[in-house]
Amino acid sequence: MSDLNDEQRMIQDSARTFAMKEVLPVANELDPREGEIPDDLRRKLAEMGYFGITIPEEYGGLGLGALEYCLVTEELARAWMSVGSIIRPMMGYSLLSEEQKAKYLPKMASGEMIFAFAMSEPGTGSDISGLSTRAERDGDDYLISGNKYWCTNAKAADAILVLARTQPKSENSKPHHGISALILEKEAGNFPEGLQGAPIPKIGYFGWKTWELAFDRVRVPAANMVGEEGRGFYLATQSLEIARAHTAARSIGLARGALEDAISYVGERVQFGRPIGEFQALRFKIAEMATEVEAARQLMYSVCRKIDTGVRCDAEASMVKLYASEIAERVTSEALQMHGGAGYTTHFAVERHWRDARLTKIFEGTSEIQKKIISDKILGRVTT
Repeated sequence: MSDLNDEQRMIQDSARTFAMKEVLPVANELDPREGEIPDDLRRKLAEMGYFGITIPEEYGGLGLGALEYCLVTEELARAWMSVGSIIRPMMGYSLLSEEQKAKYLPKMASGEMIFAFAMSEPGTGSDISGLSTRAERDGDDYLISGNKYWCTNAKAADAILVLARTQPKSENSKPHHGISALILEKEAGNFPEGLQGAPIPKIGYFGWKTWELAFDRVRVPAANMVGEEGRGFYLATQSLEIARAHTAARSIGLARGALEDAISYVGERVQFGRPIGEFQALRFKIAEMATEVEAARQLMYSVCRKIDTGVRCDAEASMVKLYASEIAERVTSEALQMHGGAGYTTHFAVERHWRDARLTKIFEGTSEIQKKIISDKILGRVTT
């Protein structure tokens, strides 16, 4: 039901086989007890080349586009959304200097180096310009102080990309000016001197921990700054189109997983002497769910093709993120309902799909933020 070329279909089929064979059994075992993605599975992801899908071949990646990236992501997320997320490379890596690309990209492509991203703060989420974490120059280094929130995989990661203020807010400058991006290299499994972290208790998105971080003069070499000083805001926004397409792919994968599980369940569950899949109410509901999943997928393909051909699509990227995450919540909820009481147990993966789908409406820009972006594009910004 798509116009993928032969290579893209091969990539999709291979990722589907890998996800169902290698990822799903691990997810079914570990997610109910909040276990973390095992190193063995990470190595298998690396062997498949999934950490370097969009990284240029000259740096050891596959050199593919947003469409191939999202094809793989959908398949992995269908099994376990966290695995569909861990393959995401460092945000804004195209803005690295040539020296930084040579240093980091080969390790990212091989899966040797996994990045976490520290942007949000206890009082700052969608409004990046409200960041208060500071990075003060100290010779050849910067000293980072402040608090971060919602930093997934911070302790297990090999590096954290930190957004911090290197210049204070000024009445004569825009609020987002003065924010810089710094790469904090660290030992996987530990925090460096001056950095403390506490896991945030989540209701889903298991497979890895999400952290609240406290920086107390954490030292980072000035050479680890990404792009120009004071322009880290643009690094965060430069990657938003592909990041939102990626989240749409994760949402679609979750919705498809729930749909497929529901189709299987209603074919096996017998009530009143026949499979419940023969009841028209459920048959029509399955039809609606399948239609929503396919509509979201085709919109995602369209957005990915725009990204890959250099066509600006900020509004369309917000549309697909909005629509895919909204239908993911609806489809997974309906699938859980079809399972009845069984769906409210950890014996069936549908509850995992449901919990994780709810998050897709929040991270990478809430549904409300996406609606603002879309409406501003159509109607113009509201000035105050």
